[in-house]
Amino acid sequence: MRGADLYHDVDLAPWEAVLGTTVVAPSFEGAIQVRIPPATNQGAQLRVRGHGLPKGRGGERGDLYVVTNIQVPPRLTEKERTLWEELSRTSRFNPRAPS
Repeated sequence: MRGADLYHDVDLAPWEAVLGTTVVAPSFEGAIQVRIPPATNQGAQLRVRGHGLPKGRGGERGDLYVVTNIQVPPRLTEKERTLWEELSRTSRFNPRAPS
């Protein structure tokens, strides 16, 4: 929480971060659906306007920030390992390449 803004951490699978997905986040009005866009990075803060705490007497509310946390599977099946290895050979993405 920062002022009237609220923060909610959400765990994502690597493929959800790459392809995009929809997650459910809590709010004072009940659960809301938040769209995670494709190519979302670790620690991204997605703002949902007006779903935070009240700001004074005017009825205005702060924002809800959904913060992404990308999780890596702790164990892989042989099929999963094969798919990840195929992706590593096929993909041209290099996170350490100079921009």
